[in-house]
Amino acid sequence: MIITRTPFRISFFGGGTDYYKWFSRHGGSVIATTIDKYCYITCRDLPPFFDHKHRIIYSKIETVDDIHQIQHPAVKAILEWNQQKNGIEIHHDGDLPAKSGLGSSSSFTVGLIHALYSLAGKNSSSKELAQNAIHIEQNIIGENVGSQDQISAAYGGFNLIKFNKDRTFIVDPLLISNKRKKDLEDRLMLFFTGISRFSSDIAKTTIANIDKQEKAFMILSDMVDEAVTILNNENTSLDIFGELLGKSWEYKRSISDKITTTEIDSIYNSAIKAGAIGGKLLGAGGGGFIVFYARQEFQDAIRKKLKHLVYVPFKFENSGSCTVLNQPNGFNNE
Repeated sequence: MIITRTPFRISFFGGGTDYYKWFSRHGGSVIATTIDKYCYITCRDLPPFFDHKHRIIYSKIETVDDIHQIQHPAVKAILEWNQQKNGIEIHHDGDLPAKSGLGSSSSFTVGLIHALYSLAGKNSSSKELAQNAIHIEQNIIGENVGSQDQISAAYGGFNLIKFNKDRTFIVDPLLISNKRKKDLEDRLMLFFTGISRFSSDIAKTTIANIDKQEKAFMILSDMVDEAVTILNNENTSLDIFGELLGKSWEYKRSISDKITTTEIDSIYNSAIKAGAIGGKLLGAGGGGFIVFYARQEFQDAIRKKLKHLVYVPFKFENSGSCTVLNQPNGFNNE
């Protein structure tokens, strides 16, 4: 039996420049961090005593004889890609809900690929996990997704991720002091809007608008360099980071009319009035989680103002996708 643990992520700046349609022309970059909220995948060879060959457990339970019968699109695509021959049981658990803007779908994909490698006794690098997850989501499933989530899930950490025109990428950990990183962590607040959505549907409209919104994308790209400068300069107030986060949201929400809603705007404005300096909706838009930057003296007022939402305390993490259990079960269907 294998259990993998793969983190979710918060993307601060550069979201959208990780779409191939953009970075194949201009290059792209994002600043993102993984957090201590995870996707867990339990995977084992299924003993040959059942009247089904594969069992997949998530919000539903599927028992099938053939991979082609699987309804879960990611599981089906990954098992076909892996040319899975043995019967298998897969169980998914998540600390936070899916369709939430925290890269949960990519964490699932990375975690399952990692589990299958481990089950077969193969080692896998972070780069290999990320590349395979990107290929599966974009080329096999055909989702409208960028390339940052898979990389964050595989590598973990607080990173500047650069996308080259030839589809290669570079992961540069942001080497800021532990104190500065802790100060930033303490000033970030994460709330669940209660709205779930299919990010691929929202992303499709963003990708379609890339050509006519080129100026906005350029500004969002430039903000990545500005944010790096802020983080690296110990003499610069982190409040400037919060202000920049708010500016990035204003440009992001202008790209497509699907990114925000009246309800989301109300949540954002309420937090700002209560003392937040800036914030943004995470992921493609339309719902999911929203993050705010606020000094600690204003955080109680913000939580009170948004008491109808679920507040999720979190910390940054650095591990990326990892195996937390590797225990032979004594069965092999071959």
